[in-house]
Amino acid sequence: MVYVKNRSRSNILLCLFLAVVIALVFGRVATHDFVNLDDGLYVYENHHLREGFSIENIKWAFSTFHAGNWHPLTWLSHIIDYEIYGLDPMGHHWTSVQLHIANTLLLFFTLQMLTGTFWRSAFVAALFALHPIHVESVAWVSSRKDVLSTFWGFLTIAVYYRYVRQPRLLSYLLVFLILSLGLLAKPMLVTFPFVLLLLDFWPLKRFHFTPKSLQSDTVSGLDRRRFFQLLLEKIPLFIPVVISSVLTFKAQQSVGALFSLEALPLHDRIGNALVSYVKYIFKAIWPHHLAAYYPYPDSLAAWKLFWAALLIALALFWAARVSKRFPYVIVGLLWYFGTLVPVIGLLQVGGQAMADRYTYIPLTGIFIIVAWGAFDLFEKWRYKKVLFAVSGSIALSFLTAYTYVQAGYWKDSLTLYQNAINVTNENYFAYNSLGAFLYKEGDFDAAIYHYKKALRIKPDYAAAHSNLGLALFEKGKIDQAVFEYKEALKIRPDNIAALYNLGNALAYVEKFDIAVSYYQEALKIRPGYTDALFNLANTLVHLGNYDKAAAYYVEVLRIEPGNVKAHHNYGNLLFEKKKYKEAVFHFAQAIKGNPDNFMAYNKIGVILLMQEKLKEAGTFLSKALQINPNYTQARKNLEILKQTAKQ
Repeated sequence: MVYVKNRSRSNILLCLFLAVVIALVFGRVATHDFVNLDDGLYVYENHHLREGFSIENIKWAFSTFHAGNWHPLTWLSHIIDYEIYGLDPMGHHWTSVQLHIANTLLLFFTLQMLTGTFWRSAFVAALFALHPIHVESVAWVSSRKDVLSTFWGFLTIAVYYRYVRQPRLLSYLLVFLILSLGLLAKPMLVTFPFVLLLLDFWPLKRFHFTPKSLQSDTVSGLDRRRFFQLLLEKIPLFIPVVISSVLTFKAQQSVGALFSLEALPLHDRIGNALVSYVKYIFKAIWPHHLAAYYPYPDSLAAWKLFWAALLIALALFWAARVSKRFPYVIVGLLWYFGTLVPVIGLLQVGGQAMADRYTYIPLTGIFIIVAWGAFDLFEKWRYKKVLFAVSGSIALSFLTAYTYVQAGYWKDSLTLYQNAINVTNENYFAYNSLGAFLYKEGDFDAAIYHYKKALRIKPDYAAAHSNLGLALFEKGKIDQAVFEYKEALKIRPDNIAALYNLGNALAYVEKFDIAVSYYQEALKIRPGYTDALFNLANTLVHLGNYDKAAAYYVEVLRIEPGNVKAHHNYGNLLFEKKKYKEAVFHFAQAIKGNPDNFMAYNKIGVILLMQEKLKEAGTFLSKALQINPNYTQARKNLEILKQTAKQ
């Protein structure tokens, strides 16, 4: 009884300690801004978030392939955050920190349940909590899917333990449900049925061995019948795994995120995967030069491939040799190698060679090896507990300090990409992304400089050509901008940004017919692209094709009911077609979305004036002038109203 009370007190104190340390180390991200690395796609440019938590948005979350992913639970998480915090980055960051705290505590309790150990479980949880390589998953708002799916992943293990202790249908259904929720947050958990099988071997010890193998250190004498029984037990869990995998594959295909074998041959992928497996472990041991993006190498030296393959083979061979004596080694290694499979690059998504966020779950396997291995290493030492505590404290102090520093690099886009440029070589992505940030800040010359730096490193980088075109357009260099857009399309004919921007440039120089064709090409690739729909409608208005333009405005408003510009321009079109009642409705909606829309006030005033509703017309025209005293059109209309009133 005393032991239970002491253990309970120790658990509470440890959890409080871990929660406070995580809050102190990661708390600085609450003052950070969003970054232009997908945060726009996920949050600040995502109009669905602005529409709040609703039945329609729940339907959208479960049906959309937005951002090339199918993770409805993650979308709902962002929608809820927007409901609470709006576009204040602090709240969005703090939610991720809270989830990281929850994951850490859940990992500790789960390991303690599985193994019955306190300090080793605590050390694994502390490594998970405070390792610099996990900063990306916590400090980056768009990586919400990592921390959220991991919560459900660790909870899956916890409820699986309950099922193992009391094998009932209800307990199994709970495992099925929670794993499914994790897959709804991110498909990273597709390997978790195999993780559960590993845990069956150790620490749950559900495997059986043949009598002849009991004296051996290897697992060569596993009872095959028992193995297949345990494997068969996991088969139903592959139902949500397969569904999630298929939908994710379709989502990534829909935005052209998947690289073809022609673009990136299989032998290159395998080579990069082998090297990445080893690099991640080295980064776990010595976490220096961590970056938001690691460029894919043009080629890998043969010696790197040889040593990577040899190290992996030797590690697995040794783990198998000692698997009976030190079972945590084979389990930890296979946890690491296995859970990395979905993101190791055999199916390449995006241009990165590797990413820190991919290690959020996998490195837990390595941390288990470190914790249990260190304890066994000190087993024969006289002061083993002291040595374990001192060495662990030194390691954690170093990691904590480094994590605090690393979190600072996610302060904003400028800091993030400057760090990436400093710690990696020829990082064309970082130069391009930094250019995009500077472009948004209005520093077009600096943006052009960084885009050109990106293109010097990678001349066939379509995104940089398209972005350079944007900056040149803002500088009034229209012909050069058009050239860059066309260069981007030579490299990637399906580059939506280049198609859209080229359409804008051609519309600007009044080549409306050609502009229409580029907008239409963009919409073939992404049918619901509201910016292209809106500008296509505007261009058709210039061509006098009001009916088609009206149809496109209606489509924009179907997708984005709160689109102020679409309401305003559609109102103008309806005004020209003398559909005044409908026009007033859309101008009113434009005002609702932007109360300072003086032109919409003016247009409603004009319609009311034409209807001889002079008092109401005066109210709207006066409001337009109140907002913008220099708006001469409203002033003229007020004069007309006064003249009309005198008659």
